[in-house]
Amino acid sequence: MFPKIAILGVGLIGASLGLAARKHGLCREIAGYGRSIENLELAKNRGAIDSFSGDPALVCRDADLVILATPVGSFKALVAQIAGSLKQGAIVTDAGSVKGELVSSLEAMMPEGVRYIGAHPIAGSELSGADAAYDSLYSGARCIITPTKKSDPDALAIIREFWQRLGAGVVEMDPADHDRVYAAVSHLPHLVAYTMVNTVADIDRSYLPLAGQGFKDMTRIAGSSPEIWRDICLMNRKNLIGMISVFQKNLDALSTYLAAAEEGPLEGEFRKARELRESLG
Repeated sequence: MFPKIAILGVGLIGASLGLAARKHGLCREIAGYGRSIENLELAKNRGAIDSFSGDPALVCRDADLVILATPVGSFKALVAQIAGSLKQGAIVTDAGSVKGELVSSLEAMMPEGVRYIGAHPIAGSELSGADAAYDSLYSGARCIITPTKKSDPDALAIIREFWQRLGAGVVEMDPADHDRVYAAVSHLPHLVAYTMVNTVADIDRSYLPLAGQGFKDMTRIAGSSPEIWRDICLMNRKNLIGMISVFQKNLDALSTYLAAAEEGPLEGEFRKARELRESLG
């Protein structure tokens, strides 16, 4: 599909994209950009990229597809750096967990003849770096594509096909709707996981080594990159503040039932949650 792909950020997400694109024969050449030479060399040795540089503009020269896979807070600065190197007809996309106003900002920054389509693969883990990457990360996953009224139809079709050929199921969503949905089902759970670990530490840090598998399962995502999740939470903070209020309301209700020793309402909340969780499959 693309003679040359440039991946800006070759951590778990970016390096997995390189491995998957190569596995499915979607490109001839992959160039990578990142801040850590050690990680870039690892990505090259693993076959995720063919070449690399600490200069993103150099990496993007002659690229047919440019993928932003760094923390979302750096997207606009990166695009400003690479804009002069993007060739006519190139497509810029991303793998960021926040869309909303960021999509409009990135669209406006594209040079004449360069198309941008926002994307968010719903895949990953608490691990990070090229060492954690694997070529089937996106197989069977969902990828949210967030076109706007300004999106080029041909570029949209190409990005849809790209993710489908990586094995992902593609869903189109309005950028603002995307941020509301994922504030609830992704960003809030990460905040809760971080807070659960810190709460136990505040109660007594010595309790943590005694935790069972349930606690470890519920807080697995607290092992995720603090830098990545700092950017996501700050950029989607308006939605998250509203979600936190709803979460706090539910916690307050449980506290009320416990204080009054109300068995029925307490069990009712547990049953409701169990049924909803089972419906996810």
